[in-house]
This record gives sequence, structure tokens and C-alpha cells, in this order.
Amino acid sequence: MSQENEHVQCLIIGSGPAGYTAAIYAARADLKPIMYTGMQAGGQLTQTTDVENFPGYPQGIMGPEMMEDFRKQAERFGTDIRFGYISSVDFSSTPHKVVVDEIKTITADTVIIATGATAKWLGLPSEQQYNGFGVSACAVCDGFFFKGQDVAIVGAGDTAAEEATYLAKLCKTVHLLVRRDEFRASKAMVSRVLATPNIVVHYNTETQEILGNGKNVTAVKVIDNKTNISSEIPVEGFFVAIGHKPNTDIFNGQLDMDETGYLLTKPGSTLTNVEGVFACGDVQDMYYRQAVTAAGSGCMAALDAERYLAAKEHPVEA
Repeated sequence: MSQENEHVQCLIIGSGPAGYTAAIYAARADLKPIMYTGMQAGGQLTQTTDVENFPGYPQGIMGPEMMEDFRKQAERFGTDIRFGYISSVDFSSTPHKVVVDEIKTITADTVIIATGATAKWLGLPSEQQYNGFGVSACAVCDGFFFKGQDVAIVGAGDTAAEEATYLAKLCKTVHLLVRRDEFRASKAMVSRVLATPNIVVHYNTETQEILGNGKNVTAVKVIDNKTNISSEIPVEGFFVAIGHKPNTDIFNGQLDMDETGYLLTKPGSTLTNVEGVFACGDVQDMYYRQAVTAAGSGCMAALDAERYLAAKEHPVEA
């Protein structure tokens, strides 16, 4: 890779549904976008099997295949897609500066951040072994596949409580595994969980292993951390709801974030606190975290960037 500096109108960081949608709109607006995919080209959906809730795919589609469709559409309109990661940024002046793979500096009139968020996992080998084959970090995405079945979900916060009640509408029994003797969730969410008859709460319970037949999940092995007694709970699905970590470490000190690291954008837009820098997708959305909402905000980011550049080129006189 050349170490010479390069200047671009529009730089897109990240390549999930938000990044690719931003690329499609930016390319059609003749912003000649350059995208750096990050180390996981296609984002979280490349680790997902069936996607059945994205509009336009009536028969469903495999996550990697869908992201390949996104990539081809972005390339069709002229997006320059490059494999690489952004190692540092400097948004203190314009044009904005980013360093790619620690060797190449790019200056950009606009930067669209679509680096997403990463689900937190328990760290069990079996968790990754059965990821996509009974193990999931998104009840809204995958709950439908376990309709009428028994599932387990681990977590104690609002997300776990909300996903447990969601699963309870679809599944026969939902085993909610809580590590302590109480929830971290709000009282309202706890009340909703306790009022749902097919949610069984297991307090002081930790996951030891996810069991399966080599193809699918069949049970979860847990331990009571008060009595040290292990047991197995037969389930067909295992959901992890212990939170997500937004991929924003390189923006520390550069952009405004909330206490958990999600980028803050101005309401109704993708504008960050730095002029010419826009954020879309899961990197700024801790609430919905769906492919379709990420894609929608990617569209918004490209439109915001286009309007920003147009206003710079043709300023309105007071």
C-alpha cells in the first residue's frame, strides 16, 4: 500500500448495513466515497445465518450473502471499497485526518462512521461453536426460529429482561439466568418479567457450558454459585444479553460519547459534535440495533454529508 497522503470527499469507516447504505447514497450523489471495511468486512451480519426480517428478502437470506449483495450494490455505483482498518483519527481541524493501517494518512472533507458495536460474550468455547446454531446475541433477530421451544437467556439488565419477555411470546419456556440474587434492570422491567408465567428466573446461576449434539444446542450446563451444585437445563436456544460494546475506542477524545461509549448524534440526524463527521448504525444506536435501522441511518448519514458539502460549496449569505 502506498504511504503517500490521499485526499477524499467522503470517507466511510465500517462496512455493515449502515456503511454500505451510506456508500450507495454517497456514490449516487457523486461524492466518490472511499470505504475502509475494518477487520470484519460486512460487520456482525457475516456471523449470522438466516436473516428473515430484512425487507425485500421474502424467503430470507444468509447474513454473509446479504452483505455480499450490499457490497456489490455499493461497488456498482463506484464506491472504492478497501480492506483495512483505521488506526487513528484527528478531527481537530479540517480536512479531517485519519491514518490507515498505521502507515497511510488520508484527509477527508467528510467522514461517515459506521463501525458498529460488538456483542459481549461469556467467553465459552461452546458459545462460539454453536453461534448461529442455537446460540445468539439478538432475540429480536433469531427468536422466531425457536417458536414453541425451550430457550435460555443470560443477563440481568434491561436488555435481558426485555429480550426475555419478547422470547416469552414465541417460546414455550424461557429460562432467565441471573448471576446474582437480584436484577440490575429497572423495577418496571423486573415486574414485567416476574408477571410473565413462562419465564423461569434462575438466580445465583452462572453458565458453565453450552451443550449440543455437534449440530445444534440441546442444553445448558449451569452452576448455582451459592451451593456450587451443577445442573443441566434442556433448551434448543441460548441467548446472550449481557450488553454490547460500541467500536469507538479510536474516537476517544475526538467525539462526544455517552458513558458506555456510544457516539452521540444530534436528534433527528447523524451529526456528531464535530462538523463534517457523521455517525450511523449501531455505533450510535444502543436501542434498536437492527440491520434495517442501521441501513436507514446510513442513508441519513450520506444525505447529511451531501448537504454539508453543498452548503460549504454554496454558502447562504446572511
